[in-house]
Amino acid sequence: RAREMHEPLPPYEVLPADVSMEELPRSTTVLVEEPPRPPRDHLVWSLFTTLYGNFCCLGLLAFVFSVKSRDRKVLGDYSGALSYGSTAKYLNITALVINIVIVVIVVTVVS
Repeated sequence: RAREMHEPLPPYEVLPADVSMEELPRSTTVLVEEPPRPPRDHLVWSLFTTLYGNFCCLGLLAFVFSVKSRDRKVLGDYSGALSYGSTAKYLNITALVINIVIVVIVVTVVS
């Protein structure tokens, strides 16, 4: 069964008689490309926004988009993960700005 899983080796080419091993290059260049960095999903930020600043459910929406981004990233769909992660980031920023404005208004009114 193990032999069925291995592909057969490709046939080798015989070195022509007029070429010697000393004439062939002795170095080989191997280019290794790094895989692209996976996009950020902002899951922790969305979780904190959901727990501490969930104005008009923006934190919950950000959390949902973060989970979708993480799912896409696990499946290898980096463009979908980037899209969902970007949406989660902008929802988190919007919720943060609104919460800061609310805190400033409350502090101003109280004092």
